[in-house]
Amino acid sequence: MNAKTVLILLGLALATIFTLVCVLLTKGRAPSTCQHVPLKQEGTEDGQSLVFADLTPQELEQVVQYLQGNLGVQLVDASRAKPSDNCIASVDLQVPPKAEVLRFLDGGGARPPREALAVLYFGNQPDPNVTEYVVGPLPAPAYHRDVTVHKYGGKVPYHRRPVTGKEYMDINVLVQRELRKAPRFLAACCESDGTNLVILTTAPRGFKSGDRMTWFVLFHNVAGTGYYLTGQLEREFAADMLEVIRLKQPQADTVLGSMRPQQPPGSPGPLHFEPQGPRYSVRGNHITFQGWSIAFGMNPNSGPRLFDIRYRGERIVYELSLQEALALYGSNCPGGMSTRYMDGSFGIGRFAYELVRGLDCPYTATYVDQHYLAESETPKTNQNSLCIFEHDAALPLRRHFSDSQSLYYGGLRKNTLVIRTISTLINYDYIWDFMFHSNGAVEVRVHATGYISSSFLHGQGTDYGNRVGPHTLGTMHLHHMHYKVDLDVDGQLNSLETQDMEYELVKTPWSMQNTIERPYLRRERLEREDEAAFPLNGPMPRYLSFISPNPNKWGHPRSYRIQIVSFAGEHLPISSRMERSVSWGRYRLAVTRRKEEEPSSTSIYNQNDPWTPTVAFADFINNETISEEDLVAWISVGFLHVPHAEDIPNTVTVGNSVGFFLRPYNYFNEDPSVDSPDGVYFSSEQDPGACDANPLACLSPTAACAPHLPPFHFGGF
Repeated sequence: MNAKTVLILLGLALATIFTLVCVLLTKGRAPSTCQHVPLKQEGTEDGQSLVFADLTPQELEQVVQYLQGNLGVQLVDASRAKPSDNCIASVDLQVPPKAEVLRFLDGGGARPPREALAVLYFGNQPDPNVTEYVVGPLPAPAYHRDVTVHKYGGKVPYHRRPVTGKEYMDINVLVQRELRKAPRFLAACCESDGTNLVILTTAPRGFKSGDRMTWFVLFHNVAGTGYYLTGQLEREFAADMLEVIRLKQPQADTVLGSMRPQQPPGSPGPLHFEPQGPRYSVRGNHITFQGWSIAFGMNPNSGPRLFDIRYRGERIVYELSLQEALALYGSNCPGGMSTRYMDGSFGIGRFAYELVRGLDCPYTATYVDQHYLAESETPKTNQNSLCIFEHDAALPLRRHFSDSQSLYYGGLRKNTLVIRTISTLINYDYIWDFMFHSNGAVEVRVHATGYISSSFLHGQGTDYGNRVGPHTLGTMHLHHMHYKVDLDVDGQLNSLETQDMEYELVKTPWSMQNTIERPYLRRERLEREDEAAFPLNGPMPRYLSFISPNPNKWGHPRSYRIQIVSFAGEHLPISSRMERSVSWGRYRLAVTRRKEEEPSSTSIYNQNDPWTPTVAFADFINNETISEEDLVAWISVGFLHVPHAEDIPNTVTVGNSVGFFLRPYNYFNEDPSVDSPDGVYFSSEQDPGACDANPLACLSPTAACAPHLPPFHFGGF
C-alpha cells in the first residue's frame, strides 16, 4: 500500500467520523421553535372599521334593558315565551346609511351613531304583529323608533314570524304525546316506543297566507321511519287496514350514516404553519394582508358580511354579503315534497358554530368569536366560529419556463387570504369562504356537506332520488345561494359593460379571393336595469364588468369583472304561487341601482308566508337607469344534488362547490402581483441554489423550525 492510498483512506475515515459525530450530536435534538416576526403595519386604520362591527355582548344587554324599560308592555324572555306573549326575538347591528359612512371614512365627517335593530314579537296585543325598532345610540340607548312601516309598508302579520325554539320544544312534547297513542304500531313497524324518534321540521307551513300547519318528519336514529302518527293510525293498524313495513332497530356498529371512523388513526398528514408567524393582521373586526384591508362581521340571520374591502388603499367593494340559502326538495312523501327551506329565517349566522382546529380550518389559523342575541334576553357566543388564515394553494398564481433564446424560470406562489365560517342548518353544513388574491381578485365560494335529508322509500320513490339504505330514499334537491355585491370601482359612480366574442366573415387582405372567419370583440354598455337582469338559464355575456368613468394608463375604463361559477337550474316555476318569495333565484345576475330601502334581497318573514312575501326581489328591477350610478350586483349560484350511495355517511365537499370571482379588468396598468415579495426568478446565468438568486433555496434556515401549536381545545356542544 503506497503513501497516496494511505492518505486517501485516512481522509475517508476522518469524513466518516465527522459525519457520525454530527449525527450523534443532533440525534434527539428538537428543532427550534419558529420565531414570530412582527408585521410592518399597513397604513393606519384608527378604528374606522368599527362602524361596521357586530354588537358586543355588553351592547346587546344594553338594548335589552332599554326595551324592557321603555316600551310600556310586559316582555317575556323569548326562550320561554308562548305565542300569546310579547318578546324580543332578536337584536343585531343596524348598519348606518352608506352616505353617512362614506362621509366618515372618506370625508372627515362625524362617526355615524351606533344603533341596533331589534325585532319584537307582540303576541299579547289585540292585533298580534311583528315590529322592528332601531335603538340608539349605543352604548347608552336613549331612543327607539318603529321602522316597520317604513321598511315593509305596514306591520308584519304575526303568522309570518319564524318559529322559535320554545315552539319547537312544545311541538315535540305534542308529538311524543301523539306517539303514545300508537304503541302497537310503533312496536310492530319500528321496534320503538316512540321515545327514540326525533322530528325534523318542514317549511313553508301550509298552502296560503295565514297558514301555519307543518309536516314533521320522524327519524329513527338516522334512517327515515315515517311521518306524523296519531291515534287513528293505531286504530287502522289494529284493524289490519295498513300495509306495514317492519324496520329493525339498527345496531350501534351498523347505523346508517355513522361518522365514527372505521379505522384507527394513521400518521399525521401535511401541516400548515407560518415559519415566522402570520403575514396578516387581525385587529377587532379589521384584517390587513399584503395590500388588502377588510372589515368583517356576521348577521345572525343571513350570515357572513364584509364591508369596505380595499386593495392598495382603494375601495373595491363597499359591501359583500350573503343574503339567503334555499334548499328545495322533491319526494313522494308529504314532508319531503313540501320542503322549501329558506335558511335565513332559521339563522345562517347564529348557527355558525365553533370550528374544529386543524380540520375545519388550519390548526394555526386565527379563530374569532361571534356574539348574537336571538330568542333569549341573554347574549350568546359562538366561540371560534370564524377563522382567518393564509392559504398556500400549492399552485402557481403565474409562471413561465423559457426554453428558447433566453433561458429562465419565473413564477409566483398562489397564496391567498381566506375568511371562513361554517353554518349548520339542521342537516346541512355550508362552508362559506371569502378569498383575497395577490393579483387584486376576490373569490367567493361555498361548499355543501353534512347529511342528506331522506324520505321513507316506498312506491315510485326512485323517481325523486336514489335508494341509499334500507327503506331510505336520498331525496333530490336544489341548493341556491344569493349574494349582494356593492362594488365601488374607482368611486361610487359606475356603469355596466359587457364583452363577448363574435365572428365576422372577411376577405383575407393578402388573398382577396379568399375569406376567413375572424373573431372580434363586441362591447356594449347596458343602460337600464331590465337589460342587466340575466335569467338563470338564459344567455349572458362571458365578460361583464363594473366600469369607472376613469381610464387606466392604456385608455381603457378601470373595471372589475364578475365571473360566476355555478350549475344552478330552475329554482321554482314562475307560475308557482310562492315563487315571488325567492324571485332572486330567477336571475344568475341582476344589477340594480343601490337604494337604502333595498338592503336585502329577501326577508326572514318570507319563509312562513311565501305566498305574500314581505320582500320580493323582483320588485327591485324596475328599469331604472344604471349608467354612472351607484350600482349593486346580485349574484345567484347553486347546483342540483341527487343523493347517491356515496353520500353515506354524509355528503363530501368534492364537486359540491359554487361561487364567483371579482377580477380586476384594466383596473391596473399591469398585474399588481409583480410587487409580491413571494416572486421567484432565476436564469441560466445564475445559480438557482444560491439564496440571493432564489429564495426557495434558503427555506431550511427559516422553515426548519417547529411551529407553535396551541393545545387542542373544543368548547363543547
